[in-house]
Amino acid sequence: MTTSAQDALIHLMIVAASSDSAMTEKELFRIKALIDRLPVFEGFDADRLADVANDCADILNGHDGLDRVIDNAISALPDKLQDTAYALAIEVTAVDLHLEQEELRFLEMLRDKLSLDRLTTAAIEVAARARHRRLPN
Repeated sequence: MTTSAQDALIHLMIVAASSDSAMTEKELFRIKALIDRLPVFEGFDADRLADVANDCADILNGHDGLDRVIDNAISALPDKLQDTAYALAIEVTAVDLHLEQEELRFLEMLRDKLSLDRLTTAAIEVAARARHRRLPN
């Protein structure tokens, strides 16, 4: 089965959210919000989200699951959406402003497989931190 570009982006967000072994409610809410509001997801049937997530889980549970999810996603994406893919993964992991080691490792793996330069990925990371920052107490 061929993965659509939208499904590929969702797979990467799901892996980003679950890379630390637990997807939080904040991360799930962020994934749903991104799907609802971003132009790249126009036309996506939100009722399919559970099926797309289950497809991702099936791949993850197979042999070399993480590498397969990343490779399948990248092959399903046009080059012009590679920065979008990285931005979405960063957006999901940045929700709580604290990245666990597993999340950092996933982002490193994704960054290494995408055709993006380091300046672009650094800009995406800084922008996400700025968007999620809160006022000090």
